[in-house]
Amino acid sequence: MSDKKLQEENLSNNPESEQKVQVTPETTEEQVAVVTGEESEETPEKTSTENLEETTEDKSEETTEEKTKEPPVVSKTEEEKHEDEEEEIASSDDHHKEEEHEEEENKDYHSLSKKQLIVELESLLKSKPVQQIKQDVEEIRSEFNAKFNEELEHQKEEFLAGGGNIIDFHYTTPVKKAFNSLFFDYKEKRNAYYKNLKKDLHANLEIRQALIDELKGLLNAEENINTTYKHFKDIQERWHTAGPIPRDKYNLIWNTYRHHVENFYDFLHLNREFRDLDFKHNLEQKIKLITRAEELQQEENISKAFRELQMLHKMWKEDVGPVAKEYRDDVWEKFSAATKIIHDRRFHYLKEMESAFEDNLVAKQKIVSEIAEVRANTKPSHQNWQKAIKKVQELRDQYFEIGKVPRADNKEIWNSFKEATRAFNKEKNNFYKNQKKEQYTNLEKKRELIKIAEENKDSEDFEVVTPLMKKIQADWKKIGHVPRKDSDKIWKEFKDACNYYFDRLHSLKDEANKEENVHFETKTKLLEEVKKLKLSGKKDDDLSLIKEKINEWKKIGRVPFRKKSIEQQFNKALDSLFSKLDMNKNEAEMIKFENKLNTMVSQEDERKLKNEHFFISKKIDEAKNEIRQLENNLGFFQHVDESNPLVKEVHQNIARHKEQLEVWKAKLKRIKKARNS
Repeated sequence: MSDKKLQEENLSNNPESEQKVQVTPETTEEQVAVVTGEESEETPEKTSTENLEETTEDKSEETTEEKTKEPPVVSKTEEEKHEDEEEEIASSDDHHKEEEHEEEENKDYHSLSKKQLIVELESLLKSKPVQQIKQDVEEIRSEFNAKFNEELEHQKEEFLAGGGNIIDFHYTTPVKKAFNSLFFDYKEKRNAYYKNLKKDLHANLEIRQALIDELKGLLNAEENINTTYKHFKDIQERWHTAGPIPRDKYNLIWNTYRHHVENFYDFLHLNREFRDLDFKHNLEQKIKLITRAEELQQEENISKAFRELQMLHKMWKEDVGPVAKEYRDDVWEKFSAATKIIHDRRFHYLKEMESAFEDNLVAKQKIVSEIAEVRANTKPSHQNWQKAIKKVQELRDQYFEIGKVPRADNKEIWNSFKEATRAFNKEKNNFYKNQKKEQYTNLEKKRELIKIAEENKDSEDFEVVTPLMKKIQADWKKIGHVPRKDSDKIWKEFKDACNYYFDRLHSLKDEANKEENVHFETKTKLLEEVKKLKLSGKKDDDLSLIKEKINEWKKIGRVPFRKKSIEQQFNKALDSLFSKLDMNKNEAEMIKFENKLNTMVSQEDERKLKNEHFFISKKIDEAKNEIRQLENNLGFFQHVDESNPLVKEVHQNIARHKEQLEVWKAKLKRIKKARNS
């Protein structure tokens, strides 16, 4: 066979000469110019891979940082925008890295205090790569600025209310300075990272361009084919380890490299030995990729299997060369079959997950609505707002327990949740801000009452001042809360002034009513006698003795108001004596009641008499109702013998309640007489 015919045969069997690089929407006219050759039988391989990488469920139109980034509180300057543009350097490996990370749940930074936000930012800077925390940092910055600005406005209001000039107002805190310092560190680290990344990507681009030039030079190398082949394999090895390049340069560089690889294979096919050796090596590598793809069908974690399959496709496309024509269709069909199984599993998995995510979305939308309802329906009082705060916290906890929503709806529902929470907190804060203003107003009112009490505590005009002091005490109770830090102090000042006055008043009354003090001394002695009284055991004699002591007590007269507790002591002593007597319970009850009633009458305490009158009337009604119910119950025993235990018990209860009713009626008659006399 002639050299020309041999060359034609080799070219016809060259799979690389038949391959055509797929033109994507990103391919430029310059890239199309370097693509040569006929349509390849392996074209489906590339088409399937492209579809796999750009499936609707996985294609990232934005980076994770961009998708959920919260707009900053303060508008960026043109310089800052320019810096951000310089930072956003895209690597040719970025889309593969994005596939390796599942979308994370949004973190609730809104519930944290300013100090807690600083701790979170510091932790992020220490624990995660700076290029992965942009979303979180922007959320933290937004929440911190919102909280600080609210505090700033409050301080500004107080400054202006105190007569300050807005031009002179300046406010900052150590917490704000600490946050600014940390955020500056973040910006420095981020800028340094992207500066180094840009440098590395361009260095890798230069390396790859040099490798292409080196590859082109192989066709003109003056060396034997064995040395040239080894040189080619060395270039391939260095190409695979050269590292990522700028994403916008990837298609052009890859297509140019592939084009010159094809040219080398055209040159290499002049030597069948090296061609077959290369085909054999490539076949072994593709069989390994097929085997691994088939093993991935057993992987329970579908997302993990799909990510690894993506990497296998990348290796199939970029790292492994063509195989002999007789094996080409077979290996590709096996690889495609394994790919389809995993892709189908993932499709059904995502479909099921999407259904669950839709349910989660509905649940989260309901929670957002409920938070809005709580805000709208909360009445302006401290108690109501405390209940509302507790309810909203429960709803927030439920929101974060629900789980993920469809990616397309994630940003919208998250923003809705934050807006609903912010609106609730704003209204709550406004309420307590107004409460605080009202408390300062109350403080001034109570200070006025303290001033009145201080000015009148030494007055000798008791007829005029006593009603005044009682009135300001009543006014004090009506005014309401004051700031907690002032509450105890002003209450002590007010109480001391009032007590000072009333102690003087009572002291003067005690002096003016020496007779009452004598009564107190006499009753004190009689009380001691009653406590030491020894009963004979004869009911009539002992009862007469007790009544005699009661009559003595009645004749003594009233005691000073501040010493009226001696009446309770006497009643307690009587209770002890009556408990030792073997006498009718109702009779003892009426004797004790007579003494109690006499005490209230002697003290001229109409309020106590009125309360006792009401209490007795209520007891009479209760006794009548109980008797009526028991008598109705007897109707169920019309045909039951009177000796039946249940019937006997009902009759006994009726008799007991009727007896008690007579005692209560006697008490009512007695207290009516006392109040009308």
